[in-house]
Order: sequence, then C-alpha cells, then structure tokens
Amino acid sequence: MAFFKSKIIVASGLLALFLAGCQSGGIEDQTQQGSQVEENTDQSAQEEEQNMHEMHSSSGEVPEGLQEAEDPKFPVGSTAMMHADHMPGMNGVEATISGAFDTTAYAVTYTPTTGGDLVENHKWVIHEELVDPGEAPLEKGTEVTLNADHMEGMDGATATIDSAEQTTVYMVDFTPKDSDQEVKNHKWVTEDELSAE
Repeated sequence: MAFFKSKIIVASGLLALFLAGCQSGGIEDQTQQGSQVEENTDQSAQEEEQNMHEMHSSSGEVPEGLQEAEDPKFPVGSTAMMHADHMPGMNGVEATISGAFDTTAYAVTYTPTTGGDLVENHKWVIHEELVDPGEAPLEKGTEVTLNADHMEGMDGATATIDSAEQTTVYMVDFTPKDSDQEVKNHKWVTEDELSAE
C-alpha cells in the first residue's frame, strides 16, 4: 500500500512540474506576443511619421503666376526660427528659407478626396493653388477647389475659406524635433510664423 502511495505522490509531483512548465511557457509566449505587438505599433508609428514628413516635402516647384518677394524679411538661404504647428515637431525649430513669395495665404477646411475625416483650418494654401479663384483675397466661407498636393487627398478637394492673409509666404527646409529626416521645401510658412534667431 505504501508502495502505491509513493508512486501516486511521484506521479502527482511530475504532473505538477509538467503543468507549471506549460503555464510558464504560456506566460513567456504571451510576453513575447505582447513585445511583438508593441514593436509592430512602434514600427507603424515610425512609418506613419516618416510618411508624414515625406508628404510635407516637395520638389520645390511653385504654381504658375506666383511672384517672388522683392525684399523679403527672410531672404532665400537665410535661417529663421519657426513658430508654427502645421505638423508635429515643427514648432521652435530652425528653418532654412528655400523660397519667398508675395501672395494671399488661406486657412481652409476640406474633406480629402481619398476619404477620411474633415481637415479643419489647414494652414496654408495660397491663392495660386486654387482652381479659377478670381481676385484675391477671397471672403471667409467662399467655396473653392484646391490645386495643391501638400497632403494626401488634397488635390481636387472642395474646400471652404476659413481666413485670408495677404503676406509673404516662405518655402522652408527643416528637421523636425521628433525625427532626423529633413523636410525639404515645405509649403508654406507665413512671415509672422518666423522670427530672427
């Protein structure tokens, strides 16, 4: 009888060890899966950020009819501090001026042609980036068609003018605070969004 009891105890002990091993393996697997999800999320966020910075870069081409500023406060090649938050990591960084133009800048609200949420108070679209806009400046509430590709789904979208500002607009190169990837020829920053360093 004692012999059978010891066999049962040994078998129970082995079973307990086996179950503990399975359980710890399960926890380890779950931890690894959790780390994998975190890693994928981080990777997706980095890719999204990179795509955003790429979208805000441009070839440097300007719309037909846009006039270069004759005596801009910040000449091409000079640097200035930006005080704008059109995109993450932009506010409070140094920018190099790559273009300066006199025009009317608009803040607009539009629904992207690619679908998605309404984009409110987007800064900035200039008069020369509107389809047949007529004479500048346009009144608040005027409906226009965009001919600009600063953002995905912007070109061809119907927009409403939120505000208008006759100013010098600047095309700038800068490296965002949250990235080491330089944004080239970002369109647009207005003169009052820049300051001498």
